[in-house]
Amino acid sequence: MTEPSAAVLDEQVLLQGLRERRPEAFESLVRAYSPRLLAVARRMLGSDEDARDAVQDGFLNAFRAIDRFEGNARLSTWLHRIVVNAALMKLRTRRRKPEESLEPLLPAFRENGHHVDKFSTWDEPPDDLAQREETRQVVREAILSLPETYREVLVLRDIEEMSTDEAARSLGITPNAVKIRLHRARLALRTLLDPHLRRETR
Repeated sequence: MTEPSAAVLDEQVLLQGLRERRPEAFESLVRAYSPRLLAVARRMLGSDEDARDAVQDGFLNAFRAIDRFEGNARLSTWLHRIVVNAALMKLRTRRRKPEESLEPLLPAFRENGHHVDKFSTWDEPPDDLAQREETRQVVREAILSLPETYREVLVLRDIEEMSTDEAARSLGITPNAVKIRLHRARLALRTLLDPHLRRETR
């Protein structure tokens, strides 16, 4: 019989400890997954303080629900979804003031159908751009400057690599709405990044 991988075996041991409410298992969980989950929450919320709150809420929710975890997905995947949902809840509670319009960041067209502004040539998706050290900070700031309803779709689909259906379920909207918001968010991000990329190609 094939031996399970060390990573899978460690997760199984950790899960057993969590279900037995062992303090050291909870400590190991937080220590192992906090950095990655903080990065996820920070991308969605744009605030270190809010990100820490979301991760803390996520861990508390996970601790309470650990007995209902059936093991159909990896523990890390399950935690990731819980923290994403905690971040989305925090975003919803922040939406008490009118959100800025995305319209100024969308391409404008002339009567002949051509763009008013000529964009520089670049075809890399946002997640590929974010891997390049020299553009990472610029991309991060541009994403954070998007209105929240568009930023959350962009982060879930292009950064966290959720499917359209997964993102729709997380956000409580239809898959078609996800596609529309994602398309508009990508156009807006292109507008924001274009000046930087023009400088790069000179």
